[in-house]
Amino acid sequence: MKKIILTSLFLAVSLVMSAQEEKGKFTLSGTIDVYGTTNFTSETGTPGILIANPGNANAFGLGFANTVFSYEKGKAGVVADLAFGPRADDANLAGAINQLYVYYNLSEKLTVTAGQFNTFLGYEVISPAANFNYTVSYLFNAGPFSHTGVKLDYAVSEDFSLMAALTNAHALTSADGNFANATQFGAQIGYKGQYLNFIAGAVDATSAKDWIFLDYTGGFDLSDSFYVGINAAYANSSNDDAGYQGVALYLQNAFSEKFSLGFRPEFFKTTSSAGDASVSAFTLTSNVSVTDNFKFITDLRFDSSDDGLIEAFPAKSSTSTLTLAAVYSF
Repeated sequence: MKKIILTSLFLAVSLVMSAQEEKGKFTLSGTIDVYGTTNFTSETGTPGILIANPGNANAFGLGFANTVFSYEKGKAGVVADLAFGPRADDANLAGAINQLYVYYNLSEKLTVTAGQFNTFLGYEVISPAANFNYTVSYLFNAGPFSHTGVKLDYAVSEDFSLMAALTNAHALTSADGNFANATQFGAQIGYKGQYLNFIAGAVDATSAKDWIFLDYTGGFDLSDSFYVGINAAYANSSNDDAGYQGVALYLQNAFSEKFSLGFRPEFFKTTSSAGDASVSAFTLTSNVSVTDNFKFITDLRFDSSDDGLIEAFPAKSSTSTLTLAAVYSF
């Protein structure tokens, strides 16, 4: 009788595991964020708030509701990253779609991905849940948010990775149509958390096709509690006679598991035949983990430019802003 019971249990467990394997793996995750912001002038506005009109930012505002659906079965999978709200409206290329792609694992080390995916350039990302600061840098705003095309990722080892991509120009949405053959070639070399990124091609349907983007993103743990992140970037087109360059540091110290302080100094410059223009921004940030899923971010930010480059305040030479944000992840 024991043998019959054990055999039956074994068969039942096998059937359940087989059914789960046939169904594949489904996951659901996402973030929601809201904020309050003010500045120390008589006008409205907040630089780096990542909405379509940062000059209108004042008092309380909505970030976005971001929901990521992913499904994998065997060697193939799909990701549908849907985002709604002002922050999403500023970043999405195709309506409510932040990302939408399919992938296939050609081997344990080689993966091909096709669709729309967030950019591999830069230190910061669209979702505030993955950033230490709430307001974003000038480098983040200058670079692409997402790409539409195909990429190939190769994990050479645990520490060493390679990536190559062929995409539309990053300013083209899915509704535009690529009639001008405005494409980009991208590549990435990653080693122990340090990434060197490269893009060559057109920016949009009317731009020259000789644009070059170089970007370094990385960071180092200087101690058990102190971390330094780095983002340095260069972009230029000789035919369009335009470009930019800049660097931002991310200095962060964890005083406990729940409380960290960070300082982000940034220097950014645009170049053109009309002359160079520069802006600097210094952001002091406190990051409090209220729970494992809920964090509270406070940004005290000072922007300065004699060339009219301060976002939301082109007529001012300097401005200070305070932003408090609540970010929930699930």
